[in-house]
Amino acid sequence: MELGPEDGKRLVDLQSLRDALVASLIVVILFSILWAMVSTLTSRIFPWMTIVLGILAGLVIRRAGRGVDWRFPALAASVTLFGAIAGNVVVAAAFTAAALDTSTLEVLGAVTSMTWPVFFDEVISAADIVYAIFAAATAAFYANKRLSRGEYLALRKWREQEDIRPG
Repeated sequence: MELGPEDGKRLVDLQSLRDALVASLIVVILFSILWAMVSTLTSRIFPWMTIVLGILAGLVIRRAGRGVDWRFPALAASVTLFGAIAGNVVVAAAFTAAALDTSTLEVLGAVTSMTWPVFFDEVISAADIVYAIFAAATAAFYANKRLSRGEYLALRKWREQEDIRPG
């Protein structure tokens, strides 16, 4: 059965940037907590965990957003970069809390504008930046819905019919 332009329009209509954003933010929050827990249990920081975040964010955005255009990879890359920073903040707060014999939430609550420069000088390394960039690229790769040959052709026919250029 051959799909037509109306099927391509249906694919576009099924997209939800809002659902993709909400789902990806939930993943970032849960992943940051998990990353902090694993790091404090092992007393080691794993900067490569941001790659795992990129894969998870991309797959969740693919599933929740059902996106077929450029906005979903862009969202995935942005959320992953934000998540990499947020995850590093939570991990650093967890280690600081253990050193100060207090809770991670108290440390996070005590963050001020004066602590950010110290955080970026002492905690964020070149490896963290490289891993965050690769994680963002990985998330962007996984973000768009994987189309069958028929779906791709239907989407292309609809775009040609409507004279809509991809991107």
